[in-house]
Amino acid sequence: MQGPVVFTNGVFDLLHPGHVDVLRVARCHGAALIVGLNGDASVRRLKGPERPVRAEQDRAFMVAALEMVDAVTIFDEDTPLELVRLLQPDVIVKGGDYAPDDIVGAPEVRERGGRVIVVPLTAGHSTTSTIERLRGDRSADAR
Repeated sequence: MQGPVVFTNGVFDLLHPGHVDVLRVARCHGAALIVGLNGDASVRRLKGPERPVRAEQDRAFMVAALEMVDAVTIFDEDTPLELVRLLQPDVIVKGGDYAPDDIVGAPEVRERGGRVIVVPLTAGHSTTSTIERLRGDRSADAR
């Protein structure tokens, strides 16, 4: 493979425009985009017993179907640190709810001369607010 390998990760429970924006920007920074997907057990630990909405295989299928994604791998740890160490990407990308220094794997990528990129959040889109809206919590509409 010629060119930089880009890595991003997340739950990707209910795909929305914010997810697509992050993936699209990530892909622009390299020759290949690898997505680390939190496994179901990891999501339950991080988000609570009612998540994920969709099983890991379904979420992986949806993300892998996107044109800008070259590969998807599922990880069961709470963070993708071991995956970042294994893959050794040239670029790591996360959404704007993270500060560059708080991104798991950022130090490891920078140590090898790589870059860390934060993509601004797409206003009005979050899986949590979508779930709340579906459940009838109208305060979620303000997010």
